[in-house]
Amino acid sequence: MRCKRCRIPQSETMPEHSHTRLWHFRYNVGMNPTIATDAFDNAVGRNAENKPGDSGNIFLVGMMGAGKTTIAKLVGGLLEKAVYDCDREIQKRTGVSIPVIFEIEGESGFRKRETEMLTELVKSRNIVLATGGGAVLSRENREMLRCNGTVVYLRATIDDLWRRTRQDKNRPLLQTPDPRMKLAELYAQRDPLYRETAHIIVESGKRSARNLAQLLAQQLSACSGFERMTENRIK
Repeated sequence: MRCKRCRIPQSETMPEHSHTRLWHFRYNVGMNPTIATDAFDNAVGRNAENKPGDSGNIFLVGMMGAGKTTIAKLVGGLLEKAVYDCDREIQKRTGVSIPVIFEIEGESGFRKRETEMLTELVKSRNIVLATGGGAVLSRENREMLRCNGTVVYLRATIDDLWRRTRQDKNRPLLQTPDPRMKLAELYAQRDPLYRETAHIIVESGKRSARNLAQLLAQQLSACSGFERMTENRIK
């Protein structure tokens, strides 16, 4: 029997197969993991040549407010992996906040620092990394991420993202007369890039962070050999 989407042979007793951790699934809000949409299948096909390898790394991408930092901490705890946040590592390196870097060096200066930090972090093994929302703007960054770990796109609606970010003054790109419109513009620009980069797409909107992290860790462990580590933690 062959997979209906990629035609790779699979066992009748294992209808969902993995090809080096590229899976035909997504999380739907309020539902169990299901077979992916055609759009995501196409993304899997495009990324098949950029396999995540055996680094054990998990890279979270997504818009500001998607929950990357929170989910990274929870998944890292469940899978016993070191957790890093790219923005925070940049802040530790420079000694100043992200808004200050934007103010002094502009977005281009920050993006250069971001790429330099990602270049260091992707060389690690067995980490969970929360990336910045704009990390995928650079083709170099996208290729680094998808070739050095399993990339998970935490996707949320614009309404959910706005609800989570509207009171946050540490979002330099949203310090505009109409921040919600700016958020929508950023989403339209970045969503295709997140999809292009990701091996997994997770709808993060209405689930609790803990429940979402448990589901994600369960799927990662099922396909990555972490079953023994998580079997007593995820029910």
